[in-house]
Amino acid sequence: MVITAGATRFVSDVHLRPERPDITERFSRFLVDCIEKRIAALFILGDLFEYWIGDDNLDDTFNALVASKLRKVSDAGVKLFFLHGNRDFLIGAAFAAATGAHLLPEVAVLGLHPLSVGADGTPPDAGTAASAPILLLHGDTLCTDDRAYQDFRRQVRKPEWQQGFLTQSLPDRQNEVNLLRQRSTEAVRQKSAEIMDVNAGAVRRLCAEYHCRILIHGHTHRPGCELLDTDPPCERWVLSDWEHDRGDALETHGQKIRRLDWSQ
Repeated sequence: MVITAGATRFVSDVHLRPERPDITERFSRFLVDCIEKRIAALFILGDLFEYWIGDDNLDDTFNALVASKLRKVSDAGVKLFFLHGNRDFLIGAAFAAATGAHLLPEVAVLGLHPLSVGADGTPPDAGTAASAPILLLHGDTLCTDDRAYQDFRRQVRKPEWQQGFLTQSLPDRQNEVNLLRQRSTEAVRQKSAEIMDVNAGAVRRLCAEYHCRILIHGHTHRPGCELLDTDPPCERWVLSDWEHDRGDALETHGQKIRRLDWSQ
């Protein structure tokens, strides 16, 4: 993928759910802003929803509302891309058709020209090196120290598990998701912050494999930017989650990359 003109935005971990209308309203304003600013492309890097139990639940009032807002974005000429997160990995072709979004693979390579990479360790607004590929992913695959989660992830990503889950009724799926969320909350309380963060070696191996100069992901809810001393050097940009006092996006335009504050 190559975006040659116009600004491009990236957002992750919005965690939309009916019980948090404030986040939905804020994200709606963000989408309207994408249209008004004539953003060329919007990349959603997973966990748009708190959970997704299947495309056959698109008729749900809340899901239909969000889908209609995304459809307005794509109908306005903004190229819309979606990359699965650990909460909404069951989003499929029906969702894509309803919203006009293009579904991306687990790891996506994006070429933005011209776009530079910073030369020091501070989070820059604009880079100074030559344009190079940008690597996009949700980020959970980099948390390799959390072995229990990685085992669970491998299980639920298997086609046979997904087929079995999707053959259940919507109420049964909802009940199972509620139970999984409760177990996840308890498990998180028992894990150290280090285990739930990315593994530095996994990050370096990924950057080396794709020879990328910019890596963008979410999942960890730890926004920041660091310059990795890889060959070639690579900037790792981490998006925040959207909560009461948090919410951001990244925007590239020309040779600049900057963080946008949507916490209010």
